Amino acid sequence: MPPNPKKIQALRSTGTLNSRPEKVRHPRFADTEFFDPHDLVQVKYETLRAVETDGQPLAQAAVDFGLSRPTVYQARQAFQTAGLEGLFPHKRGPKSPHKLKPEVRQYLEEALASTPEVKAAELAQQVRRRFGVQVHPRTLEKALRKAKRGRQVPPPNQR
Repeated sequence: MPPNPKKIQALRSTGTLNSRPEKVRHPRFADTEFFDPHDLVQVKYETLRAVETDGQPLAQAAVDFGLSRPTVYQARQAFQTAGLEGLFPHKRGPKSPHKLKPEVRQYLEEALASTPEVKAAELAQQVRRRFGVQVHPRTLEKALRKAKRGRQVPPPNQR
């Protein structure tokens, strides 16, 4: 069956689009709308169900559902830990700014206000000396650009 373009777009936007649907060989996904080889969460869930409920060997299930064995092991661990939500993709990397804490941001804004021509490399050295945090000058440039943009927007009561 041809894929539904709207569903494909929805899967893509949530990060759950299976990049290799043609690898899914399990008969359940062959000719039905309900089982969609493009839906990565559904493919992972059905892989786990085949292993846990049907007793299919993990390596064979990985082949049948077009996944690597490490992906199946990771999916099993994630499912055991968080249930169905564990099969959804999660943002990688830091979840929040871990170096530019509020006190560092305030210091940067004050330094920028007192010396607008200061270079990011110099600010990075000042932050390192004062807070013991090594920050790349490019990170500071981005943060300062956001801070400048934020000041240009009038407070909500003055709009």
